[in-house]
Amino acid sequence: MTRPVVKVLVIEDDPETASQIIAQLSEQGMEVDHEAEGPSGLARATLGSYDVVTLDRRLPYMDGLTVVGRLRQAGIKTPVLLLSALGEVEERVRGLRAGGDDYLTKPFAFAELNARIDALLRRSPEMRSTLLRAGDLEVDLLGRTARRGTRNLDLKPRELRLLAHLVRHQGHVITRAMLFEEVWHYHFDPRTNLIDVHIGRLRRKVDMPGDTPLIHTVRGVGFVLRALD
Repeated sequence: MTRPVVKVLVIEDDPETASQIIAQLSEQGMEVDHEAEGPSGLARATLGSYDVVTLDRRLPYMDGLTVVGRLRQAGIKTPVLLLSALGEVEERVRGLRAGGDDYLTKPFAFAELNARIDALLRRSPEMRSTLLRAGDLEVDLLGRTARRGTRNLDLKPRELRLLAHLVRHQGHVITRAMLFEEVWHYHFDPRTNLIDVHIGRLRRKVDMPGDTPLIHTVRGVGFVLRALD
């Protein structure tokens, strides 16, 4: 049985190391995003729905310990694997106490990197749940299908990802910029109506005549999926 695609955020400022990690994880079938600085990595980890974050200990403008500490303060529970050339016991302890879930010293073998990520995924409750639900709406991440009540929804891959993102964040307003970056992996261009077009198509499939609407537009802000009471 195929497991859902794993999303990994790599926060690493060394271009060569980042390129190697991205290539290795991509070969394993994972979906990988990359940030090279502390503040941008923190922002993306806070907004994104990642299964694992690999986080360099030393980063420009904000070090890795500050990044993971602020993630935990914000209530983000995504497993974090700290990567560092600092291998002393005291440094590993500092990393774990700051909020890291594991610590890998550079240079490392990529087989060990893969093994540690797999171990973090086994601990992660998000990876044990392959069904997303909101009222009578269900998204099956394994089967890559969706249904509302007894009705199967005929969704294109991008629509399925868009719906899954809305369900994961049900009850919370998601801006167009957030959807553009998390579903399309592009920086938002305010001149495009791409998000609205896709939301319109998705809404016509999810909220058919006679259904209680689940997908709502928040004027001037974005969209929210509100489950039935």
